[in-house]
Amino acid sequence: MRHHVPGGWYHITTRGIGRRTIFETDRDHEHFLELLAEMVERYSVILHAFVLLGNHYHLLIESPEGNVSRAMQWLNTSYSVWFNVKRRRTGALFQDRFKSIPVDNEGSWAFDCALYIHLNPVRIKKLGLGKQARAEEKSGMFQEPESEVVLERLNALRNHRWSSYPAYAGYVEKPSWLSCEELWWRGNEQGIDPKKEYREWLEDYVKQGVEEKRLTKLTSTLAIGSTAFIEGLRRNVLKHKISNSNERQWRRLLPFTDVIAAVEKVKGESWSNFAGRYGDRGRDLAIHIARQRSGLTLKEIGEYVGMKVKAVSQCESRICKRLEDDKLLKEQHLKILEFLREEDEL
Repeated sequence: MRHHVPGGWYHITTRGIGRRTIFETDRDHEHFLELLAEMVERYSVILHAFVLLGNHYHLLIESPEGNVSRAMQWLNTSYSVWFNVKRRRTGALFQDRFKSIPVDNEGSWAFDCALYIHLNPVRIKKLGLGKQARAEEKSGMFQEPESEVVLERLNALRNHRWSSYPAYAGYVEKPSWLSCEELWWRGNEQGIDPKKEYREWLEDYVKQGVEEKRLTKLTSTLAIGSTAFIEGLRRNVLKHKISNSNERQWRRLLPFTDVIAAVEKVKGESWSNFAGRYGDRGRDLAIHIARQRSGLTLKEIGEYVGMKVKAVSQCESRICKRLEDDKLLKEQHLKILEFLREEDEL
């Protein structure tokens, strides 16, 4: 995604090619931080959070001038050249280009993104917070962590030198090139020491081992923010055909409400009139198109139409078969898709 606008906030990630280690020594980490400091000054970006993790790194930056691509190209090229010269190696160090996810600056989205970034050193299998363990927590299969595990997690979080968390938590002095103030106060709800409150946000999570519901929202691979924020980005990407924008993935973020509007347009009547009508295929077409174009799960579609997952799945199977033989239904289907394409280009 390369949709960089003046004043935008972005969650940046870059990995080593073939997942190779890009930070091998303390000096590697130190030099990268020196380059971060220079990038902040050279390109006038605001660095809100960071973490360096062996074969990749995360940044949360704000770009008043909308020059994220130039800043990141300079950062990665400068570090790659230094890394290669030091080791007398050639070839690419990083995997493709950096990944840039727009972050909604309204509400708590940017604050939550910083929490997510800072938790990375402990979100690992060794400490009981790997992907499988977090999935089990989300499904309610939570087991109280043993005290030894809690201490290991806290130690990993507090002593990860290559993260902005120690500065946010007040364990070390904040470097001049790191901006903590806005997120300190954005997450402060009690009027107490913002460092203390930020520290409690993360360390309570680590002590309990429970997946914070607010952090489970950060699952989009394209953008982090409210429905309105993401839909605004989606329409802009599709309207302007922005290069390297993962257009196909953005199209799959089509809101179900837009699908309903397109079906209503083609049928010439409102959803409430035909959705529950016996023998009418309007609702089934909406479900089928949502599965094709919206990226919604069966459960999410079921919540929109008031159906259980199994019923939605059966409905999808039926409509697929009917579309093979029913000429009129096929024409309606194509008209709905055409209407949605036109809406994307407005």
